[in-house]
Amino acid sequence: MEHRKLHDGRADGLTPLESLDLSSVTSCRDLIQAMSRTAFAGRNLGEAYDVLLEMIEDSDARVVMTITGAMTVAKQGRIVCDLIDRGIVHAVVATGALMAHGLTESIGLAHYRYDPTDDDTTLFEKGYNRIYDTLEMEENLNSVEELMSFVLSNTEPEGGVWSSARLCREIGAILHKKNEGPGILKSAFEKNVPVFIPAFTDSELGLDVSTWAMNKHLKETGKSAAALTPEEMYQVVPAFNPFLDLQEYARFIGSSDRVGIFTIGGGVPRNWAQQVAPYYDITNHRVGSNFKVPRYRYGVRICPEPVHWGGLSGCTYSEGVSWGKFMPVKEGGRYSEVYADATVVLPLLIKAIFEELDAKEG
Repeated sequence: MEHRKLHDGRADGLTPLESLDLSSVTSCRDLIQAMSRTAFAGRNLGEAYDVLLEMIEDSDARVVMTITGAMTVAKQGRIVCDLIDRGIVHAVVATGALMAHGLTESIGLAHYRYDPTDDDTTLFEKGYNRIYDTLEMEENLNSVEELMSFVLSNTEPEGGVWSSARLCREIGAILHKKNEGPGILKSAFEKNVPVFIPAFTDSELGLDVSTWAMNKHLKETGKSAAALTPEEMYQVVPAFNPFLDLQEYARFIGSSDRVGIFTIGGGVPRNWAQQVAPYYDITNHRVGSNFKVPRYRYGVRICPEPVHWGGLSGCTYSEGVSWGKFMPVKEGGRYSEVYADATVVLPLLIKAIFEELDAKEG
């Protein structure tokens, strides 16, 4: 029987791993770079650092950040503000709930720690909305509604029709003027960063716009809400067109030399932002145009959901390549995925990135 010829990994060009030496770590940057030479999720985070840094330092690349989950309730919104303020993120795609809860902080209000001795029925009676281990006051959301009503009543959108991006700009303008607290929409307005909410009606903001339109209808017609049936009331439709968002985003991406995506979580924002390349593909095929298809060159995703659950949140970048959403690795695409809770790893990752950028600037 012929014996195997055993190889030496180093001689074959393999990369040796290194045991994590905490005595040599003096910063988040040191820690994550050292973790890149370990294994499992630690190595994934180190690789995410490398890809994100290259994405940021590519002066010809625009970075799209997609966000889902309760990241503003979890007090991670300031990190997103910093990314926008530093000119790192050029567009945001998010859920409406995330933006609504972020507005709470932007207008000087607070979220609170949940006391597990309180049952959910008691919380409802107090007007305390529970989000995992945190509470959003119903009264906070009423204050957000007042802000929304002010914007809608005092602003006329182009053509008389709103989109989520148009509305987010106007909210940001008010937050900039009031300057009561940090906020994603405030920073986005100040840096001219578009914010898209593709599932707009699945949020407090969507309900605010709808009830505002109902009140406007009642005022214009002189009708009483008490005299209307649900069938009549819910016939009132706001002047809101989501296709304005789709086309604005397509123009934004199409005017970019290169694009990268930084995804927190998954859901509608992740998929909506990524479908722009197939949109260009089918436009060329079905309409007869000859546009260059803007496939993502870079991608970093932090999401705890694994692929085998079958949800789109777990869609890998390699799967996205098969849809034409991403540039293949052999053509220069660079991607990294970290299967972890973003509230744990996002602060570490971004702090490390900021340390690196500050060191290079200083």
